[in-house]
Amino acid sequence: METVNENIETVSVWVDWLIEFGIEYGFQILGALVFLLFGLIVINWIGNKLSALAQAKNLDVTLSQFIGSAVKFVLIVLLIIITLGNFGISIAPLIALAGAVTFGATLALQGPISNFGAGVAIIITRPFVVGNVVTVQGVSGVVDRITLGLTFLTGEDGEQIAVPNKEIVGQVIVNSMELRIIEGKFCIASDEDANAVIELVRKTLQKVEDINQEQAPQVGIQDFTYGGLVIGYRVWAPGLTYFLARYSVNGAVFDALTKEGIHLLTVGTAGVMMPSLDAEDTSLRPPPTL
Repeated sequence: METVNENIETVSVWVDWLIEFGIEYGFQILGALVFLLFGLIVINWIGNKLSALAQAKNLDVTLSQFIGSAVKFVLIVLLIIITLGNFGISIAPLIALAGAVTFGATLALQGPISNFGAGVAIIITRPFVVGNVVTVQGVSGVVDRITLGLTFLTGEDGEQIAVPNKEIVGQVIVNSMELRIIEGKFCIASDEDANAVIELVRKTLQKVEDINQEQAPQVGIQDFTYGGLVIGYRVWAPGLTYFLARYSVNGAVFDALTKEGIHLLTVGTAGVMMPSLDAEDTSLRPPPTL
């Protein structure tokens, strides 16, 4: 019986304390929570408004989102500091603790942090933007998303390629915008009419539907070789259909040459790519058999 009475007295003491605490601090806590909730709503609205304004000023989508997110982060930190102050909590020890935690996290997460730093550099300097076709570190694709840690590319086969941002910054980046260049070459005998062949290839390329016709195909004598001429051509194709367009171009050129009776340079029955008569080319190796 005594134990029951002691428990009842303990519960009564706690109930009385909670009632006193609620009467003294209840409105302060409620006000602080309302202030925090209202502040988060306003901050989210401000961040979204800044992102939309930046995009309306023709800024890149990724940069616009970065500006909005950065403003949100700063305002949320200020809001938390103000809210803690309303509760009467001193923020000085919290700042010291945050500094120590940040230092430890920096040492433990050097890889991800370096990716974040590289991501900020990419977003600010903008060596490429969403929709560009880029080639970096041996991979190529259309830029789909740029985040602080990773840059996502979409390959021609629809595969998604995630490249860590630290592997991009400081590397040679080939940005062909929305298009990629298709280059090809073939050898003809020196007794062929080179101008006629060039005109034939140019007209053929102008009929290929898979390439971009806003930029005229480039065709000409690319090099001189033993016993013949090297005819080269360059066209532009959408990055997502690069290989499809390349196969179409090469097939169209081959069919046109065959139809006109123009034969590729051969030695016996084996087609060869003859070495170039370049002054810097001192190689004495025989030409490879194709």
